[in-house]
Amino acid sequence: MRSHFLEDGMENFSLGTLMNVKKPIYFFGNGIADGDASMRNTLGGKGANLAEMSRIGIPVPAGFTISTEVCTHYFANNGSYPTELAAEVNAALEKVGEAMGCRFGDAANPLLLSVRSGARVSMPGMMDTVLNLGLNASAIEGMIRQSGDPRFVYDCYRRFVHMFSNVVLDIPHERFEEALKLEKKRLEKRQDVELTAEEWRAVAERYKAIVQESIGKPFPDDPMEQLWAAIGAVFRSWHADRAITYRRLNDIPEEWGTAVNVQAMVFGNMGPDSATGVAFTRDPSNGENRFFGEFLINAQGEDVVAGIRTPQEITLEGKRRARSQDSAMEEVMPVLYQELVTLYKRLELHFRDMQDLEFTIQKGKLWLLQTRNGKRTVQAALRIALEMVREGLITPAEAIRRVKPEDLNQLLHPTIDPKARRTVLAEGVAASPGAAVGQVVFTPDDAVQWVADGHKVLLLREETSPEDIHGMHAAAGIITARGGATSHAAVVARGMGRPCVSGCHDLEIDIKAGICHVKGTLIRKGDWITIDGDAGQVLLGRITMREPQMTGEFDEFMRMADSLRTMKVRANADTPADARTAIDFGAEGIGLCRTEHMFFKDNRILAVREMILAQDEAGRKVALEKLLPMQRSDFEEIFRVMKGLPVTIRLLDPPLHEFLPHELKEQLEVARVMGVEVKEIQSRVSSLKEFNPMLGHRGCRLGITYPEIYAMQTRAIMEAACSLVKKDGFSIIPEIMIPLVGLPEELRRLKQECLEVCQQVMAAFDVRIDVLIGTMIELPRASLVADKLAADAEFFSFGTNDLTQTTLGISRDDASTFISEYLKKGLLRKDPFVSLDQTGVGQLVEMGVQRGRSVRPGMKVGVCGEHGGDPDSIAFFHEAGLDYVSCSPFRVPVARLAAAQAGV
Repeated sequence: MRSHFLEDGMENFSLGTLMNVKKPIYFFGNGIADGDASMRNTLGGKGANLAEMSRIGIPVPAGFTISTEVCTHYFANNGSYPTELAAEVNAALEKVGEAMGCRFGDAANPLLLSVRSGARVSMPGMMDTVLNLGLNASAIEGMIRQSGDPRFVYDCYRRFVHMFSNVVLDIPHERFEEALKLEKKRLEKRQDVELTAEEWRAVAERYKAIVQESIGKPFPDDPMEQLWAAIGAVFRSWHADRAITYRRLNDIPEEWGTAVNVQAMVFGNMGPDSATGVAFTRDPSNGENRFFGEFLINAQGEDVVAGIRTPQEITLEGKRRARSQDSAMEEVMPVLYQELVTLYKRLELHFRDMQDLEFTIQKGKLWLLQTRNGKRTVQAALRIALEMVREGLITPAEAIRRVKPEDLNQLLHPTIDPKARRTVLAEGVAASPGAAVGQVVFTPDDAVQWVADGHKVLLLREETSPEDIHGMHAAAGIITARGGATSHAAVVARGMGRPCVSGCHDLEIDIKAGICHVKGTLIRKGDWITIDGDAGQVLLGRITMREPQMTGEFDEFMRMADSLRTMKVRANADTPADARTAIDFGAEGIGLCRTEHMFFKDNRILAVREMILAQDEAGRKVALEKLLPMQRSDFEEIFRVMKGLPVTIRLLDPPLHEFLPHELKEQLEVARVMGVEVKEIQSRVSSLKEFNPMLGHRGCRLGITYPEIYAMQTRAIMEAACSLVKKDGFSIIPEIMIPLVGLPEELRRLKQECLEVCQQVMAAFDVRIDVLIGTMIELPRASLVADKLAADAEFFSFGTNDLTQTTLGISRDDASTFISEYLKKGLLRKDPFVSLDQTGVGQLVEMGVQRGRSVRPGMKVGVCGEHGGDPDSIAFFHEAGLDYVSCSPFRVPVARLAAAQAGV
């Protein structure tokens, strides 16, 4: 894809600009900037923050940002740039050179550049970067004369050739790693820092020979050619597989594109008074308000984040906690450490969020290369948000927006049972919290395949890279032999909510053989191990887990969210156990109790089948009399658990064939119970078969044809409610929901029949209670005639699962065979059965609400499909004016937070 770098040379500009790029280049440096932090859409997150940092006086190496509009133009015009871009880049290079006191392409005093991506939201490691750009034979000589350190210069050059060749020329990274490994072996040297200037020079020449062998052309020597090739490569990395995967996992739109940041290089590898590091203003694992990070002396930035060398702690406190023998920055560079502390406090105060900093020290001068809102675990996010509210740094409304609703799922992860016996295989850095048990795999492809085959895996790697993203997502946890708490593995694992232990130096991994040696123990692919991301331990075998428990911070945060929320959150719960779980997670009622799920409990299915297979009404009533006490008992238990909170009970909905016996053994059992021949059962089963059961004899159609079924269920509901009201003083308003209504006449008839049963039961118990009878809106016609339905319906609940399939004409049971292609090809942004089709189905929801309330003002309206737990859908439902959403019990915290965010 990238090997023809000449195509990105200066000749590749569109003759006629096909789209308007208002301002392609934005300069920053020397305390000034063309942009600011509000321009993320144009400059990307990195470019916007660099501009803001320069504006507030943070020491930032000068540079410029090529806007996301240029990226959009580039892809819209077959890899061509706007005509004015070349002149703008040349002018910006001059400006950067003036700010830094050097000149790009100058042999005597060369300016070297970094070329980095910068999307609107942070995508750590997912797109490409090129460092030390601008080096060639003449620039090498000039830098040696300037620095007096040929080893430093050739170290930079071999890094540049390696990185450029991989990123721009698409030559595999492993080719260069293997060449370096062989050279170090020949020289009998273990560490990179041991190589001399001449030895680095020889390595660089070997790298260039690899380029010639791979693409049939010499490594490019012209700095401008290098620059344009790197810019094109960074733009193209927006469509790299790893970036596409990351966008899909994090719901980042493809059309956003990326900016390109071209910035003057500063060097952390110029000797013992130079260093590079990554730091967080608070602990990203648990949110503790302590300065946290790692650095390396005489190194460049990728050495820290790529795990090439295991870094040192920045603070003495961090050194103590890590049990490290290496000196902390606070010890060896105390003045620069204090300067860094001052800057991090300024940045956190200015951006009002936890910051992730990258810095370089060049010959005793501190430079900040970037800042961004730091990736953090959800545990850390809750703590940081709460503490920043207490500190007066942010408001409660801002605090609840700092946590993604979906991330609350991470709090449901298990931890290791404290009573379990541990056999520790290896220890490393506690890089991401949580625990997991799985079978060992050594490659990301194996992780994906094994998980697809039904296994749970832990990914064991020497170190991870952005290319591993698919395997990291598939794995239950990640372990690396190299790297620290700010390595790629650690950052990505924390963002995904996966436990991670990095820097396990005792692991000796042989990927080709599929084995790992650790302290005399052999681990093979497929062996079971356990990871403890809180303790930084890898354990032998399958260790007992403890179910997750909500922390006090979770409760406090959710109370804060609830105080800002106007839309109620209920749960879909069919059993007392489900109802208790829903209450524990903060549900404010039950929005959908599916009575048919109760039919499969214990031995009830026989009575249900007896009812369905009966030849006449009398036979059905005999079977229904058996079911009545069972249903009544279930409803009574659910009403007890909910203690007066609203409970919406849907009458029987699924087609009857779902309950029928299709296996001979089951048919024989039903025949025995009913006292008939098995052939009679088989004949009845065959007669009830439907070609399209989801649009067949189901929902309210069952109530029309077999009114005794709905009568029994209504009686069970009312007897349960009246009994609790009379005996135990409960306050209950049952909500009875009639499903799949499309005709107002259906609802009118069935409501009247239900009310007759309600009156009979209340008279028998000598109790008067209010009862609401409403309907489920799950057919397009129901939305169209919602005003007519509202004459009888006392509430609406949108069944968006069926409403989606009947609107789109897509069976949700069969959609998986082709929906992935629609998503891949951009025909759909999201699976419509996961996130509501707001343009199509959403119109029907809005129409149903408006027309229903036009007849019955203030009518209670909710949603009980799977979309009730999807944050984007919840935001839409809030705008549409729904009173509540209902979702599965374990989605209730997600829905509560999403509903709060929708309202602020």
